[in-house]
Amino acid sequence: MATPVKAVLLERHTKEDLPNLADVDLCGHCPPIDKMDASLGSLTACRRLSLSTNNIDRIAGLSGMTSLEILSLGRNCIKRLDGLDAVAPNLRELWVSYNQLEKLAGVEQCTSLRVLYVSNNRLKDWGEVARLAALPCLEDLLLVGNPLQAEARDSGTLPQYRLEVLRRLPKLKKLDGELISAEERKAALQLQG
Repeated sequence: MATPVKAVLLERHTKEDLPNLADVDLCGHCPPIDKMDASLGSLTACRRLSLSTNNIDRIAGLSGMTSLEILSLGRNCIKRLDGLDAVAPNLRELWVSYNQLEKLAGVEQCTSLRVLYVSNNRLKDWGEVARLAALPCLEDLLLVGNPLQAEARDSGTLPQYRLEVLRRLPKLKKLDGELISAEERKAALQLQG
C-alpha cells in the first residue's frame, strides 16, 4: 500500500503549519509515498524538501514552492526530470541518484543549479553530460554508477572519462566526489583545442 504526499504531510503537521515549514523531510515513509501532489504547493517557505527512499515515479506538485533551493528525490523510480519548471529559478541542489534516469532533459531550466547528484542511474550518452553546459552555476556533479562512468571504471580509463566530462563542463569544481585538479583542468583545455 502506497500513499500520496498530502496524507503524510497532514499526518506530521497541521494544515496551518505547512506554509511556514522551511525544511520538510519525508524520506523513507512506510508505506512509501508514491505520488507528489498539489499539497506540496502549500509549502511556500520550504527551502529543502526531501522525498528520498520512496516509490515516486514522476516529479509533480511543486507549483507554489517559490523558496525551494534543495530538492532530494534519490532512491525513487523517477524516469524523467519533467515537473521542475515551477522551482527551476531558485533550485540550487538537485539530488536524484538511484533512480531510472536515461536522459537529463528538463534540468536545463534550473539555471541556478550548483549541485547535481545523479549517480546510479542509466545515463550512457555523452550528449546528456553536454546538456549540463546550459547550467552556468553547476560546480559539483556526481555521475558514479551510471553506464557512462562504469564503462570507464571497468576499462581502466577513469582519467580520460574525467577529462571528457571537464571538456564539456569546464566550470566544474568537483566531479564524483573529487575536486578537479589544476592538471586535469589543463589537460581538458588541451582536448578542447
